[in-house]
Amino acid sequence: MGLGMTLGSHLGPLARSHIEQADVVFAGLSDGIVEMWLNQMHADVRSLQPYYQEGKSRMQTYRQMVEAILTEVRAGKRVCGVFYGHPGVFAWAPHKSIEVARSEGYPAHMEPGISAEDCLYADLGIDPGRFGCQHFEASQLLFYQRRIDPTAYLVLWQVGLVGDQSLARFSTGPAYKQVLVDVLARDYPLDHEITIYRSATLPIQQARIERVKLGDLPQAKVEMEDTVVVPPAAPLQPNAEIRARLAELDRAEGATPVGIL
Repeated sequence: MGLGMTLGSHLGPLARSHIEQADVVFAGLSDGIVEMWLNQMHADVRSLQPYYQEGKSRMQTYRQMVEAILTEVRAGKRVCGVFYGHPGVFAWAPHKSIEVARSEGYPAHMEPGISAEDCLYADLGIDPGRFGCQHFEASQLLFYQRRIDPTAYLVLWQVGLVGDQSLARFSTGPAYKQVLVDVLARDYPLDHEITIYRSATLPIQQARIERVKLGDLPQAKVEMEDTVVVPPAAPLQPNAEIRARLAELDRAEGATPVGIL
């Protein structure tokens, strides 16, 4: 289940019920204070954070998390995995735990939570339906040939780790971010203003909203929890051919166009 991004604020009654009724609770949370708060809700909360180590492959870490969770499931216990944000967003272990549990005949369910993406839309005042919104994991954008639409918002996740092929580091340096900038510069000017964003995890905190030029991104402080948002750099281009085709359909059906947003 997802705990949401901000301590206490995003926990609904159903999620709370899952925690309270579990025999064992595993916690993959972003903040030690949040973990302490969760400990007050249940007598047997087991942190997944010790599985992370600098220089250790994150895939090994994730597999160990899944095995720890499934060991208790196989022992006949009611197990709840609690993850910050949404448990299905940028979270390999929750998906794999459910997949393995179901393959072994155990009932498993994912309860959604408020994600960093949800907070981003609210804090930055973005409506993804206005211009469209594309989301990429930053390294995946570099490793594969992807198509970017500069007339839509571009949201880049895990920029603090961009270019890491080892899956064993917690950050990469300016030279790696420069490669990302070089790729983005094919579609955006270097003086295009972008936003470094991080949602608040405690009610007393404010979201990080720092605006810099694209060309300055390599020197900016960007950590694992930060997301980079690139706003549209060009207006939407009308598709005259498709509009004409749709107009013909409207005339055939007697519909009256009222304009396009």
